[in-house]
Amino acid sequence: MLTSAFFLFVYSLVKGDLISSFKISVKDYLSSAIMGFLNPFFYYFILFKAYALLPAQVAQSLNYSWAIVLTIFSAILLKKKITLKDLTGMLISFCGFLLVVGIFGKSEEEYLSTFGILLAIGSSIFWALFWILNLKDKREAHLKLLHSFLFGCIYLFIFILVSGIKPNVSAAGIMSSLYIGIFEMSLTFLIWLKALECSESTAKTANIVFLSPFVSLLLINVILKEAIMWNTIAGLTLIIAGIVFQRIRKPIKKK
Repeated sequence: MLTSAFFLFVYSLVKGDLISSFKISVKDYLSSAIMGFLNPFFYYFILFKAYALLPAQVAQSLNYSWAIVLTIFSAILLKKKITLKDLTGMLISFCGFLLVVGIFGKSEEEYLSTFGILLAIGSSIFWALFWILNLKDKREAHLKLLHSFLFGCIYLFIFILVSGIKPNVSAAGIMSSLYIGIFEMSLTFLIWLKALECSESTAKTANIVFLSPFVSLLLINVILKEAIMWNTIAGLTLIIAGIVFQRIRKPIKKK
């Protein structure tokens, strides 16, 4: 969180709008406080616990359910239109999620933590809600993220003080935090938020992220030495099929 906040701090400083970003209304500060609690503070607590309880291939697959939740929230809160094709594609992708958790493939049912599954799916609600609130906030994307991460740092420091946890600082941990803080959070968040703002269809933009699970499976197998189950591959194939279905367009006849 500190790395992300520092990156966004420097980015805002270079753009020349850092000082003015703090001259905002109480409502804007309250909005940043709420968003900072949702993400990065609370979202990552839930997500990391889900990672601890589930196999990596299941946790990373279920983590993509936030795209479906984002589409639904966009329709409810942002009045974005969802077509029948979008709904059909979401249904196909949802069947893929069921396959991943073993609803149709019973062989791995005892291997999975029900609480872990609920946490992984539940985290998508906080993630999607965070991005919806960001879209409703008309401030610059990098400034909204900077304030959210600053509040997230405050919440985390308070939690550490209250819980009495003593962080185990190491060179490997610091290097990992630097990498994750930039390429997992701040820079990536900024690019993703810009993508949503420029998109004509939140549903189609959100579904593009479903293309990355196959790369994740390869890394999980190579680095973690985790055997990839058949239902995971079948489930992800259905997820991709749902994406492709939504993106099929009728050819436009030229006059």
